[in-house]
Amino acid sequence: MTAKSPSITLNNGVAMPALGLGVFQSPPAETAGAVKAALATGFRLIDTAAAYANEREVGEGLRRSGLPRDQVFMETKVWISDYGYDATLHAFDKSARKLGVEQIDLLLLHQPLPSAFDRTLEAYRALEKLLADGRVRAIGVSNFMPDHLERLLSSASVVPAVNQIEVHPYFQQTALQRVHAEHGIATQAWSPIGGITAYRGLEKTSFADPTLLEIARQHGKSAAQVMLRWHLQQGRSAIPKSVKPARIAENFAVFDFELTREQLAAIDALDTGVRGGPEPDTITLESYGRPIPEA
Repeated sequence: MTAKSPSITLNNGVAMPALGLGVFQSPPAETAGAVKAALATGFRLIDTAAAYANEREVGEGLRRSGLPRDQVFMETKVWISDYGYDATLHAFDKSARKLGVEQIDLLLLHQPLPSAFDRTLEAYRALEKLLADGRVRAIGVSNFMPDHLERLLSSASVVPAVNQIEVHPYFQQTALQRVHAEHGIATQAWSPIGGITAYRGLEKTSFADPTLLEIARQHGKSAAQVMLRWHLQQGRSAIPKSVKPARIAENFAVFDFELTREQLAAIDALDTGVRGGPEPDTITLESYGRPIPEA
C-alpha cells in the first residue's frame, strides 16, 4: 500500500496534498519520467510553471502514469510577460493545452511586478474570473511579500489560497508566514530542502548542516527528509524537486517519523535571514520578461 501525503485544506475548502513534486529546472527530456516516477511513488501534487518550459512534459508524465485526472493535483504559474486581464486569460489556455487538462487545480501569479502593479492586479482579476468559471479550482500567488499582499488584498475579491515562497531552514520568512496565517493563506515552500543554498554556491549548505545531520542520525533519515518533515509538522506545503527516482522516493518517505518539539526549535534556530532567490522587488519586465510560447 503506497503511503499518502496529508492534505492542507485551502481557504475555499479545496484539499491540496501537502507534499508535491517540483519541476523547476527539470530538463524537459527528463520531466515526464520524473512525474511518472513521483506519481508511482505516491506523490499526488505536481508543481510547474509556464516559465519552466516543461508543462507539456508534466502533462505527458500524468498521462503515462495511468492515474485518473481527478487523483492528481496540478499546479502551474502565469509568468509576468502574460500579466494583464486578457493576456492572463490566454495564459491559462496556453498552460491548460500544454498540460493536456481542461481544469487546473491551482493557478498562481509567479511573481509580483512592483514596477507595473496595475498589470499584476489585472492578472489576478483574470484568475478570479477563471475561478468563478470553474476553469481553476483555486488561485494564489508566488513570491509576494507583505506589502504586495496588502496591495493585492485591498482590491481583490478573492483572498489568495496559497503564496508559494522560498522557505528552508536557512531562510524562513516567519513574518511573511504570520501574514499568511492572519489571512488564511497557505504557505507553500519552494526550495524546501535548501537546494538553492547548494547551487547558488553559498557558504553554508543545508545538506551539510551539523544540526540537521544530527537530527537525521537520530531518526535514521537524511537531512532532506528531516527538512521536509519540519515543513509538514509546521503546516506548510513543500515541493521538493528531483528527476532521480531514488531521490524522489526518499523525499516521499517522510511519514513514518516525527520530530520532537526540541528538534523543531533547533531547526527554527538555523534561520540566517539570507534569501537565495532574487529579491521580489527587483523583478521587472525589462530584466525578466520573455515570451511564453503558444501551446
